[in-house]
Amino acid sequence: MSVSICVASGKGGAGKSTVTANLGACLARRGHSVVIIDTDIGLRSQDALLSLENQVVYDLVDVASKDCRLDQALLAHPSIPGLSLLPASQFARVRSLEPERLRKILKELLRSSDFVLVDCPAGIERGFRNVLNAGVDQAILVTTPDDISIRDAERAAQIMEAKHSARPRLIVNRLDNDLIRKGEMYSARTVADTLDLELLGEIPEDPAVYRAMLRHALFCDYDCEARRAVMRISARLCGEEPPFPTYGSKKPSLFRRLFPSDLKEVLPLGSH
Repeated sequence: MSVSICVASGKGGAGKSTVTANLGACLARRGHSVVIIDTDIGLRSQDALLSLENQVVYDLVDVASKDCRLDQALLAHPSIPGLSLLPASQFARVRSLEPERLRKILKELLRSSDFVLVDCPAGIERGFRNVLNAGVDQAILVTTPDDISIRDAERAAQIMEAKHSARPRLIVNRLDNDLIRKGEMYSARTVADTLDLELLGEIPEDPAVYRAMLRHALFCDYDCEARRAVMRISARLCGEEPPFPTYGSKKPSLFRRLFPSDLKEVLPLGSH
């Protein structure tokens, strides 16, 4: 069964695009056909993350504007069979991609792809809402275990639920096991419980991620903990149930002092 999944974050810096690129690669290596759509118009990054920046001729806005065919804009990854990218435009404006245009592109891609991963613009502005209004099948929210990112994730989750009629699933990125054990960082379970979201995966802080970025490579090309974490996430998206690792222990009392149990009262929809 084909499925479209938007991957979003409440704020920039959560690692959403990096997670999306590596998740797409892991799904493709499981034998699935995967297309990543970069909808971050003006700030595209997926072409660089996938080492395809020198191959971009046409982009998402060109397809939406009917200046080219979809197959002309799709870029096949040179070393990962089954993985393709529909890059974002570097110069167009967000209004160039209305939800109905994206909906038609998704429908066409799903005819021949197992997974279509839509890398949303960071934040909760128009580009993010356009993706939700295009009618994606599922939603994933990426956050880091810090106060600001979690607060922004709650706002994004409210919008995603309102637009999508279902709560997104959560990926908590950049977890530090030692800090969690010391009670200086929230565990993934604590974040998920507080946001009332299903935990899809947790990715540890890993120096291999930075090394991969310096080499314009995917961290899933390395034998590292981050790679194993994303492999588990890809397995869950395929209906498997790999066990969750234990990164430290939960610290609910500290977290609840900082964040009241009803975050919707503290952070009303549309607040800044």
